[in-house]
Amino acid sequence: MSEKNEVLMFKGLPLVRKDNVVYYGSMEDDYILQMQILETTDLSDLKLATKVSVQLQRTAPDLRPKDRIVKKGEYEGFYSALEVGSIWLDRYLKK
Repeated sequence: MSEKNEVLMFKGLPLVRKDNVVYYGSMEDDYILQMQILETTDLSDLKLATKVSVQLQRTAPDLRPKDRIVKKGEYEGFYSALEVGSIWLDRYLKK
């Protein structure tokens, strides 16, 4: 990425990381996916996510944080978490 303002995209939606939390989706939509990296392991000079908590959340600002959670689960590995989460998000955005 050449500029700092560019955003990584996955299946046409933005993927943004802040510390150990990754957000997938657009805040303009009704739902967004939040993935929190709970455990990592070292592989050479990389840290790989081994346990990831996934939450499908509503983006409505008038809801309490607890009431925003629609679905949640815990998965082994970041790829598994992102694949399952992207299916959830896709299904709810089509409703």
